[in-house]
Amino acid sequence: MRRYFCTLFDSNYLIKGLTMIRSLSKHCKEFKIYVLCLDDKTKRFLEKINISQVKCIELYEVENESLLNAKKSRTKAEYCWTLASYFTWYVMHKFNDINQITYLDADLLFYSSPEKIFKEIGNSSIAIIEHRFSPAFKNLEINGKFCVEWNSFRRDNEGLKCLENWKNQCLKWCQYKLEDDKLGDQKYLDDWPYKYNSCHIIKNFGAGIAPWNYSQYEIKFEDNKIKVNGENLIFYHFHQFQILNNNKFFRLGNIYKTNKKEPESIYKIYEKEILKSLTKIRNINPNFEDGIKKRNNSFSEIVKVYLPRRVKNLIRRLI
Repeated sequence: MRRYFCTLFDSNYLIKGLTMIRSLSKHCKEFKIYVLCLDDKTKRFLEKINISQVKCIELYEVENESLLNAKKSRTKAEYCWTLASYFTWYVMHKFNDINQITYLDADLLFYSSPEKIFKEIGNSSIAIIEHRFSPAFKNLEINGKFCVEWNSFRRDNEGLKCLENWKNQCLKWCQYKLEDDKLGDQKYLDDWPYKYNSCHIIKNFGAGIAPWNYSQYEIKFEDNKIKVNGENLIFYHFHQFQILNNNKFFRLGNIYKTNKKEPESIYKIYEKEILKSLTKIRNINPNFEDGIKKRNNSFSEIVKVYLPRRVKNLIRRLI
């Protein structure tokens, strides 16, 4: 069965986005992924790399008056969150042959087939995944129980209704702050299991491993597979990961590594795949530097890695 996905990124996320798509090509037998290219450079590179499963869609094709009005008052990140729901809705309505669409974040890597997730979802109209915070980060659940990294919607009454509502909610309000039980695009998902009878919460241990939850799992490399509590790792979310000069990387902040060191095997594979994607891009443009940080000791990095969340929020408000 062909699987349909969608994602979005600009040239600063091109290396990560391409790496995610390449991993999907490796582990998903038949699929198509619609990419909302947030700038011309992204579209040009993806078309030159020419992955048959990729369908590029330009931002001007999607933007309408409602989106452009929202864009005026939102940061780049907030607008991308707004677009996540809108683009998923757009793809579902433009391409009538799609029976089920799954939105993916660009900073994922697939380590094994996602078919186990689809088998678990079954005929559910909606499928979402919890952050599954480790005990040390359980307080973060106030910002949203579910993570907008894998959201599936089926072409039925409940799936389409949920997607339409989420799109409209994000158009109305999608900001990087906790306000009136809302935060960005993700806290809206907290209500879905109660509002929609056919909303499935993905339970597979191998799905959605991330910095905020890996410390509670037993992660081993066995028989050329990464196992999470005995199950194959399906995908990992590389939150905070940065590509640096000279083929170096910043993996994640100390706040996550305090409880348990990051899973080395997971990150080594990702770093190797990131460099492969960078090579493909530089075969087209040897001078490509988008998304590669020149240094890792800037004020913003010091804030991200070392300061408590409350202090970070205070600095954001002052800035």
